[in-house]
Amino acid sequence: MTPAESSATQWQPGQLLEHLEREDDLFIFDVRNEDEYESWKIEGKKKIPMVNVPYYEMLEVDEHDDVVDTFVDFLEGSWMDKLPKDMPILAVCAKGDTSEYVAQAMRRLGLDAFNMAGGTKAWGDYYHVRAIEETEHRSVYQISRPARGCLSYLIGSRGKAAIIDPLRHEQHYLDLAAEKGLEIVLVLDTHGHADHISGGPAIAEHAGAPYYLHPYDGIHPIDVLPAKIPYLFVRDEQEFKVGDCTIHTFHIPGHTLGNLAYLLDGKFLFTGDSIFIRSIARPDLGGHGDTWAPIHYQSLRRLMELSEDVIVLPAHFATLGEENGDGLFAESLGVLKKVNDGLLMAQKSEEEFVAYILESLPKFPEEYIEIKRVNAGLVEVGEAKASELELGKNICALSEAYEDDEATAG
Repeated sequence: MTPAESSATQWQPGQLLEHLEREDDLFIFDVRNEDEYESWKIEGKKKIPMVNVPYYEMLEVDEHDDVVDTFVDFLEGSWMDKLPKDMPILAVCAKGDTSEYVAQAMRRLGLDAFNMAGGTKAWGDYYHVRAIEETEHRSVYQISRPARGCLSYLIGSRGKAAIIDPLRHEQHYLDLAAEKGLEIVLVLDTHGHADHISGGPAIAEHAGAPYYLHPYDGIHPIDVLPAKIPYLFVRDEQEFKVGDCTIHTFHIPGHTLGNLAYLLDGKFLFTGDSIFIRSIARPDLGGHGDTWAPIHYQSLRRLMELSEDVIVLPAHFATLGEENGDGLFAESLGVLKKVNDGLLMAQKSEEEFVAYILESLPKFPEEYIEIKRVNAGLVEVGEAKASELELGKNICALSEAYEDDEATAG
């Protein structure tokens, strides 16, 4: 296959994101093993029709010297009446190798088929950058990892930059800062993350910048061991200067005991894992949901006292459908106080709120304990183990944020 043919028959992660955001018709033919498929799937704004047919099942028919011929026989014998003729079909596997042969077989049968280049690994590791604001005084960029529903931010002003909640692949942030002509002078995590490995310490080391974390999150909540990473303590009401910009700190315990929010110039509120677009954060990832829920309530009440014009910029989203029409996951605090289920409950009594929280907790993911160990520097992992720990979408929000996900995934 020539490079030109390859580009015409494969979708890169960015192409897939554009397709999902436009809500174009799409059928997914996923050939991963059943357990991998059940762990996580490609999701869009609307329900995506998809099937899981493990590739080894396709090899059970009479084999040819050419594996594509084998797949043609399998599809012709079992699937031609089930596959759509009026929309593109995306063949998906873990790394994009086996699915390439499946896509070739489908095209031989006259179907409009494409291969997911790099497979679910490439999709899971894909980052996308969008500008929230670009002015002479200040620039703010939202960096998303759409497959995981994770969000992070770069703030630039007068040649200086701050990074908030950076994700694991630090080179994306170093490259973005260099592209914008910015020197990274500050790295902030809103909390000790459980759903993903933070890129904060690595970025700080590369840039020679300080890395800040609240000291309460410098202790692993389950192991009760101090972090072994280099970090500086951040305190409530502390302010940071980045160029012409001022970042004000709020200590808002609840999701973690050291949970923070950062307010940029009184306009943008980086809520980390506290307020999301659809929901609010869960308070049980430290194993103390019943005792942390009441302080979560008080923290949310504090944030809701801010101006309703403040733009909330969270660290996660549950579905692509939460974007605001411009591809950004952002909304005013005033609007969220009227439509966000968790904030609506936070406007009721503490007793009602706590009961709601404890009834809405999704399954506790055991791998989150290990991710917190990694983020605290208590253990070190390589790329393969890091990818395994981060497999799938974050589940840091309450369960109602994910109620529609199975329908979305098909």
